[in-house]
Amino acid sequence: MVVRKTIKEILILVGVSVILAVGVNYFSPRGIALVGQWNTASPGGAAEDKPAEIESVAQASEIFDAGAVLFVDARSQKDYENGHIPGAVSLPLDHFDDRIESFLNRYPSEQPIVTYCSGRTCEDSHNLGRFLSEAGYTDVRIFIDGFSGWQAEGNPIE
Repeated sequence: MVVRKTIKEILILVGVSVILAVGVNYFSPRGIALVGQWNTASPGGAAEDKPAEIESVAQASEIFDAGAVLFVDARSQKDYENGHIPGAVSLPLDHFDDRIESFLNRYPSEQPIVTYCSGRTCEDSHNLGRFLSEAGYTDVRIFIDGFSGWQAEGNPIE
């Protein structure tokens, strides 16, 4: 009798855990799809769903010099405060949920955006770009060389 009660309690615990996990995953901007087709060659989904990449510092500099584009820093607030591309706005990926409403109120969905993080090995700019696109921004690009590439080329920093 004790064994049956223990098994029943374990099943209830597992059931509640699964329900909570699925709920958290569903509402999380980093949640994984539970159904559908996945493109295993591309972690972010199909290529047409991903924002375009800016492949060189020179190209990013041209975009910066032309103006009218908002550079958005996906790195931590501390990294941003230690140095960033001039005029860039801090939107750390870890605080996306907390700050996106304010960001949406401040910048219209037509605002051209370039996201960046620490460099080519950092995925935060890609994830932030995807999240901003999902939030309704229509012109989002990713500067893959990031802040380290920008700084290494002698571009201005704040």
